[in-house]
Amino acid sequence: MSKGQALPTTSLEFHTGAVRFALAETQQRPTVLGLVASGRMAPATGRVTVDGDIDNRRLRRAVALVDAPDVSDPHADITVAGVVGEELMFAGTGATPIHARRWLRQLGYAELASVPIGNVDPAARVRIMCELAVLRKGTEGIVLVSPDRHGGSPDGWWRIASEFADRGYAMLVIIGGSAAVALERMHELEAINASGPIPPLMLERPETAMIPDSTNEEGDAR
Repeated sequence: MSKGQALPTTSLEFHTGAVRFALAETQQRPTVLGLVASGRMAPATGRVTVDGDIDNRRLRRAVALVDAPDVSDPHADITVAGVVGEELMFAGTGATPIHARRWLRQLGYAELASVPIGNVDPAARVRIMCELAVLRKGTEGIVLVSPDRHGGSPDGWWRIASEFADRGYAMLVIIGGSAAVALERMHELEAINASGPIPPLMLERPETAMIPDSTNEEGDAR
């Protein structure tokens, strides 16, 4: 990796109905990889494709970028009800405090309404943030960034990500090395690394498979 390079050489994919993880270390790389994989940042070299085509607009509509530091993560001091209300507004539904509390009650988290989001258990945070993401029309996949930074055991948020995959969403979870090692040791979770020796990153349609890709002919993505 050359000086100033945001990402090392990277090739990955994720599919509809499956959950994969991708390893990204350092403070900035997880967010940069999330931005690229969700079509919100074009790599300096390489490509991101959907069904084999370069279509960042479609990718942005189809893939939600969830909890990416400094980009889509809520401020730690905002209450859970406040976070929910804002996302309900973006989803085009009722977004009053009453609506937010009702939504949390239906999800089973009524007791968290007045709790700052920064104090919420990591698994509950992932559940809430992902459920909010799929409220937006046209969402087919989720790129979840660094859930391991909130602490706790990875099996909690990994099982939640797996549940969303079972519901038909494409799930990519970007994590650090320690969490990756822990997941790979949990054989019963069937954790699969998305960054293996696989074809370019693509997002296929639901009837086939959903994939993002960020490689060029030289396999270099930044």
